[in-house]
Amino acid sequence: MKYDVIVLGSGPGGYVAAIRAAQLGFKTAIVEKENLGGICLNWGCIPTKALLKSAQVFDYLKHASDYGLTVNEFDKDFGAVIARSRGVADGMSKGIQFLMKKNKIDVIEGTGKLKPGKKLDVTAADGKTTEYSADHIIIATGARSRELPNLPQDGKKVIGYRQAMTLPEQPKSMIVVGSGAIGVEFAHFYNSMGTKVTIVEFMPNIVPVEDEDVSKQFERSLKKSGIEIMTNSSVEKVDTTGAGVKATVKTAKGEEILEADILLSAVGIKSNIENIGLEEVGIATDRDKVLVNSYYQTNIPGYYAIGDIVPGQALAHVASAEGILCVEKIAGLHVEPLDYGNIPGCTYATPEIASVGLTEKQAKEKGYELKIGKFPFSASGKAKASGTPDGFVKVIFDAKYGEWLGCHMIGAGVTDMIAEAVVARKLETTGHEIIKSVHPHPTMSEAIMEAAAAAYDEVIHL
Repeated sequence: MKYDVIVLGSGPGGYVAAIRAAQLGFKTAIVEKENLGGICLNWGCIPTKALLKSAQVFDYLKHASDYGLTVNEFDKDFGAVIARSRGVADGMSKGIQFLMKKNKIDVIEGTGKLKPGKKLDVTAADGKTTEYSADHIIIATGARSRELPNLPQDGKKVIGYRQAMTLPEQPKSMIVVGSGAIGVEFAHFYNSMGTKVTIVEFMPNIVPVEDEDVSKQFERSLKKSGIEIMTNSSVEKVDTTGAGVKATVKTAKGEEILEADILLSAVGIKSNIENIGLEEVGIATDRDKVLVNSYYQTNIPGYYAIGDIVPGQALAHVASAEGILCVEKIAGLHVEPLDYGNIPGCTYATPEIASVGLTEKQAKEKGYELKIGKFPFSASGKAKASGTPDGFVKVIFDAKYGEWLGCHMIGAGVTDMIAEAVVARKLETTGHEIIKSVHPHPTMSEAIMEAAAAAYDEVIHL
């Protein structure tokens, strides 16, 4: 079988690249060994948001009296919460199947392996192998939960994110190792459901990639909700011989033993680049990543790579953007390299976190003279009325030219607000233009305008 474009992997990078290729007139196929939509749709972004929505509703019920409401009896059904999450994921996967048919993309089920000469072997579930060829092969095999040597995952007591989504019963206690987005989202979900949660983080601050002010606010919020947090700490070893787990944690004060039913390892991801034929083809890799140029071409003509397997942020929306850019370059369209300095990051715990651009520390290290504005949601009418006054918007501008260097938010719904800063930075918008752009009242989004005004000593509601 000969195609114009074959995509290996159907996650948010792969399936988006395939659809864009089909739109541009390429005869396209996509190879997937498991479920269309990849990890993000089936075991990541989408089902976790479904779990977190259940947690949010449960929290509302627990605090109904704060809103003048009386709810006499309510409880959770952990199995039903998990089932709802799986149902949402299954429905989305069926949506991808529809999009493949709509765009006349051939779906090839099986495990793909690259071969020289722009060819690909696909081995089906029954063991039968078929060879396919294409003018362009895009590798989008994604990543999986990274395992540390001292934290081997057995899938039962020491688990990764995938098992955390489908536990047969709710644990009474859980240790979460790592406080990136995956770790804190699961920590929040299980804590909301009633599990005793302890987060162990190696770095001095939780959510360590975020601005320090955001990290500190987030730590206060999590502790307030009952989550225990250990920073500057590392799990040295785990004993699973008993009923649960015993984790030996190295802290600044010495070693400490933590006991729990389950330990969730959320220490990052590992690229899926093994056993897919990279070596046979001669495709260059470095430090667990496939090396590509600004248009995702590897060192071997006709082979491309996108998503979590290439350098850059391992985020679904980044993979999608890379896939589109890659295909449009193949088609000969005028495209510009992706600006990795203007990629939004989002964490969907409670409160939510969203950010783009430089942190205050990074901006100072680059030598900028700064104008910084901060507006707390405690001064927002919409936030107060909604019962969500925790958090703030922080904006960072270059004092000399007014360039918007960074935007950092923590609070309810901020993941839906960050796009304003992304678009504004793309358009090289200054702080004054944000201040003079009328924002609707009452909304959470007007906090962005107020924060910009605060940076220039023009803030009204503080």
